[in-house]
Amino acid sequence: MGLKWTESLDIAIALDEKHPDVDPRFLNFVDLRDWVVVLDEFDDDPHHSGERVLEAIQAAWIEERE
Repeated sequence: MGLKWTESLDIAIALDEKHPDVDPRFLNFVDLRDWVVVLDEFDDDPHHSGERVLEAIQAAWIEERE
């Protein structure tokens, strides 16, 4: 069972592990979306992301870093 768009915290953790040198506060949504869909664990429709979903992932990633 892979990651779905609704699992923002799990996606954020996976992104943090894959991109430890990136500050998620300065990541644009285009790059964020592209990075999510290429995660090995990601298993959802790549076209079902939206601004709210990406904001939730970015916020979870920022919180994970703090």
